[in-house]
Amino acid sequence: MHGACVEMGTSPRPIRVFLADDHAIVRQGLRQLLETAGDFLVVGEAVDGRAVLNAPDKDSWDVLVLDLSLPRVSGVEVMRRLHESQPGLRVVVLSMYPEDQYGLRMLKEGAAAYLGKTEPPETIIDTIRRVAAGEVVRTEAVHRAEEAARSRSERAPHETLSAREYQVFMLIAQGRTVADIAAELNLSGSTVSNHLAHVREKLRAQSNGEIVRYAYRAGLIDEP
Repeated sequence: MHGACVEMGTSPRPIRVFLADDHAIVRQGLRQLLETAGDFLVVGEAVDGRAVLNAPDKDSWDVLVLDLSLPRVSGVEVMRRLHESQPGLRVVVLSMYPEDQYGLRMLKEGAAAYLGKTEPPETIIDTIRRVAAGEVVRTEAVHRAEEAARSRSERAPHETLSAREYQVFMLIAQGRTVADIAAELNLSGSTVSNHLAHVREKLRAQSNGEIVRYAYRAGLIDEP
């Protein structure tokens, strides 16, 4: 079981954290923040999703701090694969995407916490500690999203997508091609095209451009 432990008569073992973000300044800031706190050990870094999946010694990590918008393999796909291969690994998603739009879905996909990058340092530190201790942490924004989901009589069209359809939807919204998505998700082009057809049907979109506009109107991406 993952999580920092305390042995009798010894100092507490530091919380072992792996950082995955494609921006060097973010990784450097997080490393400095964690090392200054005193009870963390940054055991590695990755600049893209494939590097996370190929990293050695994942069994030794207590917490993976994961950005969603990673190149090569997206953070969502990284989390899905790790959830299958390393089910005990605790994941804190730290992303620029809105918590009220992405947080609830990422928790359902297996994340232990979802934080926006605008959260104050003390919140990030506290959340990683709580996740390492075994908690699932829901921010106020995620709680509001849960309440809103319960109170709605009908779900928004994108909320009816399956997990795989949602991945394809978001990658199309980010400008990826079917070939790009097939390579990233390790699927055939025909399988991705089938998922895309279901996405278009559920969103009532006639083209990829309409999918992008839908994602923007729903607040899932910045203005294209």
